[in-house]
Amino acid sequence: MWHGLLGDARLYELLYSVDQDLAKAVKGGGCGDCGGPVYVSNYPRKPRGETLPAELAARYERRFSYSCGREGCRHRATPPSVRFLGRRVYLAAIVTLVTALRHGATGARRAALGAHISSQISRKTVARWTLWWREAFPTTRCWGVVRGLTSPPPAAEELPMSLLARVGVGEPEAVRLALVLGNLGPVTTRSCPSFAGISMALRDAQKM
Repeated sequence: MWHGLLGDARLYELLYSVDQDLAKAVKGGGCGDCGGPVYVSNYPRKPRGETLPAELAARYERRFSYSCGREGCRHRATPPSVRFLGRRVYLAAIVTLVTALRHGATGARRAALGAHISSQISRKTVARWTLWWREAFPTTRCWGVVRGLTSPPPAAEELPMSLLARVGVGEPEAVRLALVLGNLGPVTTRSCPSFAGISMALRDAQKM
C-alpha cells in the first residue's frame, strides 16, 4: 500500500492540477494587503526525488507566486502548495511517502524504497525528514488543526503514516495523499495560507 505511487506520473499530474487551482484562487482574490491587482512572479525550482517525464518535469520548474502590481505595496502572495513542502528541494510527495513507507517497511515497500534511497536520496536525508515529521511538525499550529480533522487523531510518533491512514479513507491513494498535502498548506507558505480551491482539482481523481 502507498508504494505504488512512487514514480507514478499521474500522481504528479494531479498535484500540479491542485496547485493550479490554489494559484487561481489566490490570483482571483487580488492583493491581500491593498486589494490591488496581482501579477505572476513565480519562483524557479529544481525539485529532487523523482524523475518525471520531460513535459511534466518542466511544469515542476516553477512554484506559483504573485506580487501586487500597485506601486508602494508590492505585497508577495505565494499560494500554499501540494507539490513543494516550503523551501525543501525534494518534492512534497517524496518527503511524505518515503518517510511514511519506512514505517514497518517490508516486501514491496522495501523494494520501492530501495530504488529511491539508493539512487536519489541518501539515508541521512531520510533520517532528517523523519526527525522533522516526528519532532518539528507536531510543534506547529498546522498539526493542531490537522489533529482535529480525524478521530482518533494521528499518532505523532508514527507520522506521516498515521496521517495518511486517517485522511480520505475510501478514496484512491493519490487523492488521499493530495488531501494530506493540502492540509499541510500553512507550512508551505507564510504569505498566503489559504486552502481555497483544492477540492476542484480532485473532481476527476477517480480516473487515477
